[in-house]
Amino acid sequence: MLRNAKKQQRTTARAVKTLLAVPKVKTKLTATPAARKTRAKTVTGAPAGVSLTGMWLGDHYTGVGARGALRTMLYWLYLPPAVPQQGIPLVIMLHGCDQTANEFAQGTRMNLVAEKQGYAVVYPQRSKVSHPQACWKWYDRATQEGGGDVGLIVGIVNTVAASHPIDRSRIYICGLSAGGAMAHIVALNHPGLIAALGVHSSPLFGAAGGAVAAMKVMLQGDARRAAAAIQEVLDRQPGFPAMPTILFHGESDRIVRPINQVHLEQQALLLNRVPIGTPVDITTRERTSRTLAYRLRDVRLQRKLLLRVVQISELKHAWSGGDASLAFNSGPGPVSSKLLLDFFSRHSRAGSA
Repeated sequence: MLRNAKKQQRTTARAVKTLLAVPKVKTKLTATPAARKTRAKTVTGAPAGVSLTGMWLGDHYTGVGARGALRTMLYWLYLPPAVPQQGIPLVIMLHGCDQTANEFAQGTRMNLVAEKQGYAVVYPQRSKVSHPQACWKWYDRATQEGGGDVGLIVGIVNTVAASHPIDRSRIYICGLSAGGAMAHIVALNHPGLIAALGVHSSPLFGAAGGAVAAMKVMLQGDARRAAAAIQEVLDRQPGFPAMPTILFHGESDRIVRPINQVHLEQQALLLNRVPIGTPVDITTRERTSRTLAYRLRDVRLQRKLLLRVVQISELKHAWSGGDASLAFNSGPGPVSSKLLLDFFSRHSRAGSA
C-alpha cells in the first residue's frame, strides 16, 4: 500500500511538473524561405482514412518578447477549401504541456470539424527552448498582464488575418490545460481581438504568481483570488466588452481538479458583469456520449448566451472526444471540438446570438 502511495505521488508530481511551464510590443514578420505547405492527404487533425481538402501551412513569426529579446514562434495554420463571401472565422488553438501543435491538431481533430463548418485554425507552438515540456507560462504575473508569449500569439493572429481572408469579427481562442489558461490570458488582455473563449481542463486565471503557487491552484483552486483577479482586469480595462465563454472539465481530473471549473465559472460571470443575485436564465441538460455522461449548463442574460459549462463524468485530464491514441486525449465523451465551434458560431465581436 505504501509502495502504491509513493508511486501515485511520483505520478502526480510528474504530471504537475508537465503543467508548469514574454506585450504590447513592436513586432515584425520574418519571411520563411521554405514554408511547409502540404495538401489534404497530409493535413493532420482527421482520423485515419479521412481526407481533408484544405491547406496545412507551417510558418514562423518573429517579434520582441520578454525583456526586449527578439524571439521566434512556430505555428501551423489550417485553411478550409472554401472561402465564404464574408470571410473565414479563425480559431486559435493552444496546446497543453508535453504536446506539439501537430499533436494537438491530431488529438483534438479540430481540423476535421473546422473543414465541415468552414473555419480556419491556427496552432502556435510553444518552444521547448523556453520550457522543457513546452508549457505556456500561465502562472507568471507579467504574462497574466499581457507580457511574455501573449504578444507573439497576437502577432501570429494579426499576421494570419492580414495574409488570408479572415473575418476579424469572428476570431476565437481555446486551449487545453496550460494552453487553456494561456488562452484565457490572451482573451483578457485582447478582448477587442477575441470574440469568444474556450477553456478545457484548465486552472483559473490570476491566482498563481509562481510555479509553487501554480501547483496549489491546480489542486485546490482559489476562491479568494477568483473574483479579485477578474476585478483587477476590469479596473485596468473599464470598457471591457462581453466575453462569451465555454468551459470543459472532467469530473475525474486529478491534475487540474474540477474545483477550478467552479472558480472559472465565477470569473466568467463577473467578467460579463453578472452580479450575484441577478436574474439569469439557466438551462441544464443531462446527456450521454460514447459511454460518458455529461452535464451541459447554459447561462443567458437578456437572452444572450454568455456562458456554457460542460461537466463530463469520469473524464480525466484529457480532451474529450479526441484521438485516444495520443496522450491527453479521450475518445469517449462529447466531441469538444464540435461543441466549441457550435458555441463560437453564435458570437462575433459585432454581436452575439
